[in-house]
Amino acid sequence: MQLARLSAVALSFALVACGDPAGGSAYDLGVDAALDAALDAAGDGSAPPDLAPGETVVRVHYPAAAHTLALRGSVAPLDWSTGKALAPVPGSLDTFEIHLLGVTSADGTFEVKPLLDDTTWSRGGNYRARVGQLTDVYPHFNETSGKVVALFPAFHSSKLNNTRKVWAYLPAGYDENTTARYPVLYMHDGQNLFDPATAFGGNEWKVDETLNAAAEAAVRPITELIVIGTESGAARTAELTPTMDPGEPGSGKGATYLAMLTDELKPAVDAQLRTLTDRASTGILGSSLGGLISSWAGVDDQQVFGIVGAMSPSTWWDNEVLVTHVGVTGAAPARPLRVYVDSGGPDDGGDETAHLCEAYRKIGYTDGKDFLQVFDAAAMHSEVYWAQRLPNALHFLFPPP
Repeated sequence: MQLARLSAVALSFALVACGDPAGGSAYDLGVDAALDAALDAAGDGSAPPDLAPGETVVRVHYPAAAHTLALRGSVAPLDWSTGKALAPVPGSLDTFEIHLLGVTSADGTFEVKPLLDDTTWSRGGNYRARVGQLTDVYPHFNETSGKVVALFPAFHSSKLNNTRKVWAYLPAGYDENTTARYPVLYMHDGQNLFDPATAFGGNEWKVDETLNAAAEAAVRPITELIVIGTESGAARTAELTPTMDPGEPGSGKGATYLAMLTDELKPAVDAQLRTLTDRASTGILGSSLGGLISSWAGVDDQQVFGIVGAMSPSTWWDNEVLVTHVGVTGAAPARPLRVYVDSGGPDDGGDETAHLCEAYRKIGYTDGKDFLQVFDAAAMHSEVYWAQRLPNALHFLFPPP
């Protein structure tokens, strides 16, 4: 059994310097209906090329306007000193490509990086392309930080008959590269994710700081993604518990809460933002009761959420009913593609969470492949430690493409 143990120090990202190769929305998102239609119909507005034997193609998607795009890379005929010009793909205004012959590498991959006018490097680390295949790249060149916006200041749920604020983190390239669509991670307790002024005890999860650092890192540890944070209120315990515990009157409205996410919020988010909507690109993650309901969603809503993260889940709830429920998860490939579970020291439910992890293993999940358990004996049940473990969790759940 492989068990990752974390110290109190979070996973850190080495930053790359610019030019180094190695209910109504409060935010105007500028979603273009014609662009959306083209993206939905063809992915990027152009057909993939038919590759000749020995041919490798790299496509860069970016609204270059008056600029030119070039590509540098780690194998011949590319190099890191001078870029090769990218040609516009016929019929597309923002897709450029290069056809390479004779590319070889020991592991079948090589590194590339686009440049504007062969002078301005794309932000963050290099991209990895595959020999003999088409590789699509969606870079950005100017922005260094994403933004947190009140996507829905007063989102009303007919299912729950209540209203809440819904936050969104949009990655650094979101406004700059309008050709890109992104995976989406749904997180609970949105008031705790981005701002110490609203977070419990003044301790935020630092979601935006984590993803901003990852996007600028010399080695891409996390794919760029959108995070949707739904705020919790007085009904938190009721909404985040899947069954009624006799000791908690009024609990057990988790199925209705999940229906709000899947049937009301997700369609609104997908209509408002440039999202990748498939289950392989849609995750759910939370802590404590939020971890409980996230793991539960991996069983009941696995057709929506293909990525599941449960940090310090309240596995003890209702006599560990979650452990039994995970045991009826559907078989691969219908079940979640990746599952992350963690816990801390004695006050963080480590024993019960160990039972949950064994339940995942019994139904076929493999440590380090599609399942990761992290145990931090020094950690307590608080936002401070969830923030510290978040980079590692996201690195496993949303690895770079």
